[in-house]
Amino acid sequence: MPPTSPTPVNRDEAPVRERGDACPGALRLHAADDGRLARLRLPAGVLTHHQAEVLESAAERLGDGHLDITSRGNIQLRGLGESCGGQLARVLYDAGLLPSEAHERIRNIVASPLAGLDGRGSAGGQDRGRSSSHSVQLWSKELDELLCASATATALSGRFLFALDDGRGDVAALGADVTLLAQRYGTTALHIQTNPSGWRVSATDAARAALVTAETFLTVAAAGGSGAWRVRELPAGHGLEAAVTARLAEAGIPAEREPAAARQPGPAAGPPAPGAVRSPDGTVALSVHAPLGRLSAAQWRMLRTAAGAAGTAAAAKAAATTADANTDTDMGAAGTTARGTLRVTPWRGVIVPGLAPDTADDLLHRLRTAGLVTDPASPWHGVGACTGRPGCAKALSDVRTDAARALRPPGGHLPPPDLPVHWSGCARRCGHPQGTSWVDVVATGEGTYDVSVDGDARTTAAGQELADAVAAARTTTPTQTR
Repeated sequence: MPPTSPTPVNRDEAPVRERGDACPGALRLHAADDGRLARLRLPAGVLTHHQAEVLESAAERLGDGHLDITSRGNIQLRGLGESCGGQLARVLYDAGLLPSEAHERIRNIVASPLAGLDGRGSAGGQDRGRSSSHSVQLWSKELDELLCASATATALSGRFLFALDDGRGDVAALGADVTLLAQRYGTTALHIQTNPSGWRVSATDAARAALVTAETFLTVAAAGGSGAWRVRELPAGHGLEAAVTARLAEAGIPAEREPAAARQPGPAAGPPAPGAVRSPDGTVALSVHAPLGRLSAAQWRMLRTAAGAAGTAAAAKAAATTADANTDTDMGAAGTTARGTLRVTPWRGVIVPGLAPDTADDLLHRLRTAGLVTDPASPWHGVGACTGRPGCAKALSDVRTDAARALRPPGGHLPPPDLPVHWSGCARRCGHPQGTSWVDVVATGEGTYDVSVDGDARTTAAGQELADAVAAARTTTPTQTR
């Protein structure tokens, strides 16, 4: 069979959807070549220590012993047996990970992973006291509850995405359908995917405004007859902006239109870099990335054990300082509610908050030894891949093995990575990066790939030439921003 040429990504295409969304979930399992696949939505990527332990156990007992992190900060379990769906659903429900069966696939909420942990962002340290009570973590909780209480929202696609940005501009760059961007003095910018301008609403109304916007999208999409799953798929002249303005007023949510310049108050932040992050309260958060987004149960256990220890230490400290009336207020979202949890990021990483400084360095070393990415200079930093062979029947090559070989060229040396790179087994490019330029490596046959950046001229290569082409592409200056 001759190699096939990948189709360039067209972000302006507005398809007419003639079928329902088959996006997998925790209850609707996908049949892959390596067994069933479950995708669990994690609003804001947050997991308690107990929930993380439940997922670890499920991966070992029911799956292939690994946990995959998606580009939306969700978790996938692979290699599941044909008849384990009911057992998996029960353990997830008991752990509080399935608050509503009817809504489980639409709980797609990403949030700034370091919100409240590093003193950055409009809701972090600059405006403490005015907006910290409405941090993105609390927005996520409120929005999730509103979604699960909305019968209308069940019609959303499993691909519809909410982004809650604390003002630093990281998840605001991911091209979400509905974005909340925290601003100073208790206000929030509300944006929809295709509109550079937006609305200014109160932080106290932000989550409700996001739900109203999503429900309005469903009304407009139904009226247009396109079957659109996402805002960018609506046909030209859809009128969503005017409809949102009217619906916000009907819902009693004061909203002012704001210009496009207000969308990001400063330069957009990138993903959390691997390593230690010093928190204003004296603790340390560790940021680690999973190579190709895949963690073994043993690696996951190290992370959730560290989170559990941080939670225990925080609880003990809180008990010893209950006389200090300002403790809870000063900690805000970064306090005891953050400790004892993990935050899974949309960049296939994990944040462990609330660690004692004297333990963080040792843990970082152990995580590095265990194979996790803990240094921004690592060649694995920013490298992603789809499942590829043998897990996916559509893949033309074993992309994970090929990616690993390309990172370790015989006798070669890779420069520090600049652009992220994504390896795809076919032209569908599952899980590719959003909101940024990236090195697009797409299989055209067994071990043969096309390499390009931003749709520029492609280089077809294999073997050592492929490794060289990818390394060179990572240090190029992109011609446009995706």
